[in-house]
Amino acid sequence: MSKNCVIIGGGIIGLCTAYYLHKEGHHVQVLEKGNMDGGASYVNAGYITPSHIIPLSSPGIIAKGLKWMLNSRSPFYVKPRLNGQFLKWAWSFKKSANFPKVQKSVPVIRDINLLSRELYEDMKKAQEFPFAYERNGLLMCYQTSKSEQDETSIAEMAEREGMKVMHLTSENLQNQFPDAHYNVRGAWYYDCDAHMTPNEFMKQLKNYLLRSGVKIHTGTEVTNFNFSGDRISEVKSGDKKWQADEVILAAGSWSPVLARQLGLKILVEAGKGYSFNVYRDTGIKLPSILVEAKVAVTPMHGFTRFAGTMELGGINNIVNPVRVNAIADAAENYFSGLKISSAEKESVSTGLRPCSPDGLPYIGRSAKWKNLSIGTGHAMMGWSLGPATGKLISEIIDNQKPSLDLQPFQPERKF
Repeated sequence: MSKNCVIIGGGIIGLCTAYYLHKEGHHVQVLEKGNMDGGASYVNAGYITPSHIIPLSSPGIIAKGLKWMLNSRSPFYVKPRLNGQFLKWAWSFKKSANFPKVQKSVPVIRDINLLSRELYEDMKKAQEFPFAYERNGLLMCYQTSKSEQDETSIAEMAEREGMKVMHLTSENLQNQFPDAHYNVRGAWYYDCDAHMTPNEFMKQLKNYLLRSGVKIHTGTEVTNFNFSGDRISEVKSGDKKWQADEVILAAGSWSPVLARQLGLKILVEAGKGYSFNVYRDTGIKLPSILVEAKVAVTPMHGFTRFAGTMELGGINNIVNPVRVNAIADAAENYFSGLKISSAEKESVSTGLRPCSPDGLPYIGRSAKWKNLSIGTGHAMMGWSLGPATGKLISEIIDNQKPSLDLQPFQPERKF
């Protein structure tokens, strides 16, 4: 039976959810507060990452975070705040950052990433709209012996999880990618990963949805809701309102604000990231993560993107030039001969990633509102997990057997 579905949020999660709900014959409306021309869904590194099996809340991250807080150029920064929601998030993050919890999360993260990669490839085969998609793998490049040990341990874990990995020495890299001029000790290559050009995909998916009859309302900030018993009957923006059989909350870092209006507590912190593009030949042919600097480098359609940092400092788009310079310096350090110009650094964009305390996204039904589904909290895997999240939410709404066990993703789980 066709339903009126109102999706709050027009990022990668919201649009992928609209895509699958439309496929099932539902009437879909997307409400987006912005103009759909920027933010995390547009400026990210474009990775589809089955290799990223370790959640942000990993063992040792607390100690590293305390150390990095003293370094303005550090790749991970948490701004302490006397805010109740933040303190709850921080305590839950600390409780999640232990080996047993991480070990339990590894197959969950692997499986949802593999599902999402398969769905991206299905979209590509369907040829409903054009987009760049390349499955060339990923390099984890390191410069120190300590990082070599750490990355080797992770690679061995990935192998046990069924992934194909291969070690490359600096000589191997020079022979295979002579134009990139890698200045590293070595790298681990993951065959399972793919990459895309996010801003192009978002534009093409949006246009496809519009052509297909999905209504997308930009500049529309949800301000309130009307209720009928244990259901949300209408979603409101000022004096406008939309009747809803189903409501999907996919508003990224703004999700907790709307959740509070619904009497729900969803622990999400906004993790700011930066990226800039270089529109000239860099010689870089393969997506590469610069391990010590936590910088992602992606050869996209017509340019190379450099992205990095995880800055937990609340919802803001303030650019810290020190962190931008740190990304550029890392790029120049890991690729001999590469120079990033001042103009390229000044073209930097920012995006806010919604981070859950345990590194797993929130995907599922609300226990309080019978027609509310939630899809947020994806942290750095939002791009990778867009199709999987949209597909799972569509299955929830249609009362179909979900493609994955949803228990680990329950939105109102306790930490």
